[in-house]
Amino acid sequence: MTSTAILLVGGPSRGTRFRPLSMDIPKPLFPVAGHCMIWHHLRALSKLPSVVDVLLIGFYEEAVFRDFIRAASAEFTAMTIRYLREYQALGTAGGLYLFRDAILKSSPKHIFSMIKLHQERKAVGTVLGTKVSPESAASFGCIVSDPITHEILHYVEKPESYISSMINCGVYVFDSSIFAEIKKAMDKKEETKNPLDDNVDDKLRLEQDILAPLAEGKRLFVYETKDFWRQIKSASSAVPANALYLQRSLQSPSNDCLLTKPKEGGPEIVEPVYIHPSATVDPSAKIGPNVSIGQDVKVGAGVRIKDAIILDGTEIKAISYIDIMLTRKHDSCILHSILSECCKIGAWSRIEGTPTLASQHDTTVIKQGTKVQSITILAKDVVVGDEIRCQNVLVLPHKEIRRDVSCEVIM
Repeated sequence: MTSTAILLVGGPSRGTRFRPLSMDIPKPLFPVAGHCMIWHHLRALSKLPSVVDVLLIGFYEEAVFRDFIRAASAEFTAMTIRYLREYQALGTAGGLYLFRDAILKSSPKHIFSMIKLHQERKAVGTVLGTKVSPESAASFGCIVSDPITHEILHYVEKPESYISSMINCGVYVFDSSIFAEIKKAMDKKEETKNPLDDNVDDKLRLEQDILAPLAEGKRLFVYETKDFWRQIKSASSAVPANALYLQRSLQSPSNDCLLTKPKEGGPEIVEPVYIHPSATVDPSAKIGPNVSIGQDVKVGAGVRIKDAIILDGTEIKAISYIDIMLTRKHDSCILHSILSECCKIGAWSRIEGTPTLASQHDTTVIKQGTKVQSITILAKDVVVGDEIRCQNVLVLPHKEIRRDVSCEVIM
């Protein structure tokens, strides 16, 4: 029995909550724990022998994923990995329907896995669910289900009031008959469309337009997982997700990424930490826990980094010849932050956000009476001068910061 896995990757006009990072790096290719987000999906799928085809569906230009797919295909040789481009944004269900022939070409018995419960219930669809705190539930699709049969009785996307702590993880098993259900939803949408309304949304959404009616028809089930799960919506949510992946790899060394171990004569490492082999880290620096450092990053003397993602080519007060001769330390501090590509951080600077628990889904805090993101984010090519403090700020690309800033968006 074979299965086809589908990853819905969106497009450049979506994922606006991931800005400013998505202005330079497509969200699916943003690195978490040393690997692109969708690499982690492929890694998990590679452990399922039944999955032989993986389709990425979105409306990015094909060139965006070309190099990634080439490298991933060489690494995960048991799966065929392809990218299918929509002609426009069609929504999470619209893209599935457009490429239904390609999806069914290899005659998969099911699309994706979680097969046992799905087969036992003879379901059209099975949703992966998990329980979150009541305070967080309203940010997700909420599920009310029969505790015995696991049949979904009611489904609401982002309800205005609390209905359940069981939420939709965005992972599904579908029978091939799902395409008939999508066609019904398309026809219904067409019938109710007002031809005089120029602002009609033609997108077909899997959650609202397909899952909710299926739940009413009692043909949808939920499989609850108590395992690792994390959603990355906003740019700031990448930091707790990075921490979870690194901690998971520390607990199960065969999983996901190769962590950097402390070694004599090297920087002080507080595990878990991932440092790319091409990065240069001064022996007097202290790194970790929950830190990922990318290619060609330069970390100077005395620097402290904790709960952070540092992307390729960034310099945190790189050491000069004069500094070495004078044994000068730079002592910059990066806490609860993301530094995008090619940023430059001056000596004695402090880039910090507010601590966010790895299990916390809301990454906003109240500062000075206003809700702000808890993670400080510097976009590509941002320069921060010496002795500057940036706290709970979001800085757009190519900016230079020469004053202390707190709870601001620097445009």
